[in-house]
Order: sequence, then structure tokens, then C-alpha cells
Amino acid sequence: MTSKKHKTSVDRRLCVAPMMDWTDRHCRVFHRYVAPDALLFTEMVTAEAIIHGDLDRLVGHDAVEHPLVLQLGGSQPDRLALAVERVKGWGFSEINLNVGCPSDRVQSGRFGACLMAEPERVAESCRVMQSVCEVPITVKCRIGIDDMDPEVGLDHFIDTVADAGVEVFYLHARKAWLSGLSPKENRDIPPLDYPRVRRLADRRTDLSVILNGGLSNAEMARELSLDFAGVMLGRAAYRTPYILAELGQLLFDRRPPSRATIASQMADYADRVAASGTALHSITRHMLGLYAGQPGARFWRRQLGEGARLAGDAGSFIRAASDQCEAIASSLAA
Repeated sequence: MTSKKHKTSVDRRLCVAPMMDWTDRHCRVFHRYVAPDALLFTEMVTAEAIIHGDLDRLVGHDAVEHPLVLQLGGSQPDRLALAVERVKGWGFSEINLNVGCPSDRVQSGRFGACLMAEPERVAESCRVMQSVCEVPITVKCRIGIDDMDPEVGLDHFIDTVADAGVEVFYLHARKAWLSGLSPKENRDIPPLDYPRVRRLADRRTDLSVILNGGLSNAEMARELSLDFAGVMLGRAAYRTPYILAELGQLLFDRRPPSRATIASQMADYADRVAASGTALHSITRHMLGLYAGQPGARFWRRQLGEGARLAGDAGSFIRAASDQCEAIASSLAA
């Protein structure tokens, strides 16, 4: 099997999914140091928030995060276009429309996964955004919602939106049940259907299809990546982030950075942003899984999860915790 061609200059072979309350700017810096080649995504930001809100608070980011994708939520083409115009100049590699989130709050705003039932609206939204934007407009969606036929329904949705000029789709390989299941349950209960996404990629070879959902280890993700333009990891990337470094080696032939190196880079970052008043815990809460499965993992989690709230010197605290983990590992190996 050979990898699908990429349709733009953006390299999507390895992507980290947008995750509400998780992939904030500090998390993305951490993921960038773990995976230098990954395409990172912001949390979803609504079009209305961007139109009316503080852009630095909503979409501000560190230069090291690039390449970075802004994920938008919304269903009104004109409002989405206004939001896209407002973020021009912020350096995003693409703008991604959320058509996958199943939460009640998102549904009440008539966007997210419920838009899979309105492919023409999604197509018009993308068409209008493209008219005011020089970077790609892409879509992240599910394979279907509720009682939608995942064969006919998904094909119709993708074909309609692709006709509007969208060439890149991030497919979470599960249906979303908009009533009866919570957002958390929607990440586990609907069964994964990788073959359905593969059939779409095989049928529409003119599109870039990136597989998302249930990718839990590097070897599994690499094997599946051969059928698609890329893979997107979510919870595994957050809970066991070093999987991104391992996958980076498999996909890009890049030697993985050591955990100690990543911790040192984050210590330098923490020193820099702490000077402007950023709380250390808001950074370290994203780093708890760095030593997962390694000697010292429990110590690391306890230190960064509890000790960070009381620490004085941000960078020194992270360096000391990492040094202790490395010492534990060395003592066990001796």
C-alpha cells in the first residue's frame, strides 16, 4: 500500500486533534516539542466569539506552535466569513470547520455534528469562507449521525461539501448519537468503522482523508496511515503524549526527542511565560503523561499535578522533577 497524496503544502501525516479544555496554547507548545512535525489544532472557537471577543485570548499562540490550524464552530456562512477575516494575519495554516462535536451546547447553537444533516449549509459556509481566505478551508466530521446511513449519508455529505471546493476531510470513524449519549459516551460507545473511512478514501482519491478515532499506539497508527493522507490522534496524544514522538520517528524518520529534552524545553517555556503572570499549573497540567509507562511516572504525575501549585521557580521545578525521574530510571537500570 502507498500513502495518499497530499493536496496542499500542509503536511497532515500526523495531526493532533482539537480537544476542548485540553489543546490550549500551553498544551500545543508541549505537543510541538514532543512532535516537531505534527500539525496542531486549536480548541474549537465559535465564530461569534472571534467576531466579538479578544483575539489574543481566543486565538493567541506562540510562534513555536506552527504549523497550526484554527478550528471554527458555526453554521451561518456570513458570520463564519467575518470570523475568518478577523483572524487573517495570525498565521494559521488552515481553517477547519467543526462538523463533529456532539455536545448539547454545540447542538443548541446549530453547529458541530448536527450539521451533517445539512450538507448544503456546510458547503455554502465553506464556499463563503474560501472567498475571503487564502489558506485551505477544511472539515472535521463523523461518518454519520443518529440513523443516517453511513454509506449513502456520508458519501452525500462529502460529495456536496467537496463540490464547494473543500479538498481535506478529517474523519472521526464513529457515528455521533445526538440524543441519548453524552459527548464522553460518543467517544467510546458508537463502534469504530475504519473500513468505512477507507472506502471513502478509495472512492474519492482526489481528496485528502485523514483518519481519526481510537488510534492508541504508534504501530497501529502507522499501519493505518498507509491508507490515508494522515492520521489524527486525540486522547492518546494527551494521555500518553510520547506516542507522538514514536509516531514521528515512524512517519518522518526523525529521531524522537528524549523525555528529559522535552521537559527541559518546557522548563524554558515556563520560565518565559511565568514572567507575564501565567500560573505554572496551567502549563504542567498538560504534561502529566510525559513519563507514562516509564520509571518515575507516578512521582512525575504527583509532582506536576500537586506540587506545581506551590512551586516558586517554574522552570527549576520542572527540571528538578525530570531529573528525579531520570535518576529513578538510572537506578533501576544499574
